[in-house]
Amino acid sequence: MIDMNNYPALSKVNVPADFRDFSIAELKQLCVDVRQYMVDVISVVGGHFGGGLGAVELTVAMHKVFNTPDDQIVWDTGHQAYPHKILTGRKELLQTIRQLNGISGFLKRNESEYDAFGAGHASTSVSAALGIAESNKYTGTNKKVIAVIGDGAMTGGMAYEAMNNAGMLHSNLIVVLNDNNMSIAENVWQFSNYFTSLITNPDYNKFKGYVWDLTGKMDNFGDRLRKVVGKVEGGIKSIVTPGMLFEALGFRYFGPVNGHNLHQLIKVFEAAKTLNGPILIHANTEKGKGYAPAEKHVQRLHASTPFDKLTGVAYKKDGAPPAYTTIFGETLVKIIKENPKVVGITAAMPDGTGLNILQKECPGNYFDVGIAEEHGVTFAAGLATQGVIPVVAIYSTFLQRAIDQMIHDIALQKLHVVFVLDRAGLVGADGPTHHGVLDLTYTRMIPGIVVMAPKDENELRNMLFTAVNIKGRPVAIRYPRGNALGVPLSENLENYEIGKAEVIEEGQDVAVLAVGSMVDYAMKALPKLKEHGISPKLVNMRFVKPLDHDLLDEIAKTHRKIVTIEENTIVGGFSSAVAEYFIDRNYKNDILRIGLPDGFVDHGTQAELHKILEIDPQGITGRILDFVKVDDQIEKVIA
Repeated sequence: MIDMNNYPALSKVNVPADFRDFSIAELKQLCVDVRQYMVDVISVVGGHFGGGLGAVELTVAMHKVFNTPDDQIVWDTGHQAYPHKILTGRKELLQTIRQLNGISGFLKRNESEYDAFGAGHASTSVSAALGIAESNKYTGTNKKVIAVIGDGAMTGGMAYEAMNNAGMLHSNLIVVLNDNNMSIAENVWQFSNYFTSLITNPDYNKFKGYVWDLTGKMDNFGDRLRKVVGKVEGGIKSIVTPGMLFEALGFRYFGPVNGHNLHQLIKVFEAAKTLNGPILIHANTEKGKGYAPAEKHVQRLHASTPFDKLTGVAYKKDGAPPAYTTIFGETLVKIIKENPKVVGITAAMPDGTGLNILQKECPGNYFDVGIAEEHGVTFAAGLATQGVIPVVAIYSTFLQRAIDQMIHDIALQKLHVVFVLDRAGLVGADGPTHHGVLDLTYTRMIPGIVVMAPKDENELRNMLFTAVNIKGRPVAIRYPRGNALGVPLSENLENYEIGKAEVIEEGQDVAVLAVGSMVDYAMKALPKLKEHGISPKLVNMRFVKPLDHDLLDEIAKTHRKIVTIEENTIVGGFSSAVAEYFIDRNYKNDILRIGLPDGFVDHGTQAELHKILEIDPQGITGRILDFVKVDDQIEKVIA
């Protein structure tokens, strides 16, 4: 248990009202305490880390100046909001973050009145804050609304759509651009590079400061001269300063300001609070600020499992198999070295998807489009029209943002684009915003697409090879988060027959059709089922679209009872595909569908969630036993 007495200023603070009367010296100590507390807690429990370290002064200044929760702060994604949680009644609960029944790692409206808007995906804060600001017209309130957006999220087009709308509406909205020149990996926002070059070349600011100081000593003539210089400055500003873009969108621009200078931040926020119309405050911060290992790390310890507090190095389990992302990344490099027309595309997640391996080994075949999934998918479509084979590696939950592009820009034109969906299924601590539990549903509905799910890492390699060799149609491969199973890898890659399943074990009593990560769980359930006298036929379906129709026809004749198992919602997913096929052919078999519920699943470890939802080996065993035994009991009654 952490002793709060070790944090002299933070120990006095539960909610923002507790520090609004603090002196600058006390506020600076509060910032020191918040940073140290984050290091002490997150090093033990893990979590998103670097973004919050860089946003401490911003958070303290905003909560001091604005009357939260009446005034409302809308955060983008939530990665930078750990200090916000600490200062809004949840400092003790931080020790439960991302754990089963603990607080969320993201913003959550039902967790705190200070969380104005729930967020887990990037580029949403300005749109949501604009809606809240415009609501003042209908609710009779006059709350201040502040959107905080990291510059990584500014690579997403939704942010600009919202800012354009805010400028057209002349809304009373404050946008804080937290510019740390990073998203998760190094930023690919071109404007960020522009900002950085201006900040490191202070000639313009020196000139402005010199003129202002000089004219300030000239009484009335100086005032008139300042007005002239102000007009000249406006002309220069439209050409050479970072404010030009935002002012063109209708925002009054302030900055860049030092995002770690509390005194300066408070002055800027106090001034902005008195103004009407859209305002943008551009704050330069350092991701990982105040914690040396995070400052030195290339990704600023964006997120981490528990780590050594002195070194910042995460604790590793010895002897664990490699991650699925590593297997994917290495296989893609192998394929590209044999076929240089294949390229990899990521949306600001090279390390998370395994494409960092491609970036290092074959940089000419690597693209990072920023946090812009919609653009990334249509960009891939353009490449595909010219015979290039794009492999688009995006987390399952993030690809949801580009469903329209998958349908109209790729499938409709029968373009060969390979989608590799990492983090499919339940991802654990990141919770409902990041669970990849809808992809079998939203990919299966797309005409002409091939949808695959490997049971292990060797199948992942072969499926990627197969997908690259398919012509004239899109392909999707989904695989889970975490370490692979540790199965041997074949020396040569193999092409799978499209739509062909693999029978793992023959049996008479029940046919168990599993897909992807659930095949391993089903295999582990077999011994228990056999102990109860049940002889299951186990099938690794491999393909969700197209299904193995010949095998299903055979099973319909030989097995009255059929079980489907998937780590996807049962609404419209693999089980729905099987059920639809049986209905269309008027088969009368009994089907038990095991999968995820029609609802949102909270956070916890993957093992905890699998157990709760009864999709772990024990849960699968119990549900199949009940399914078979109920039928046996009915037959006995009839007899």
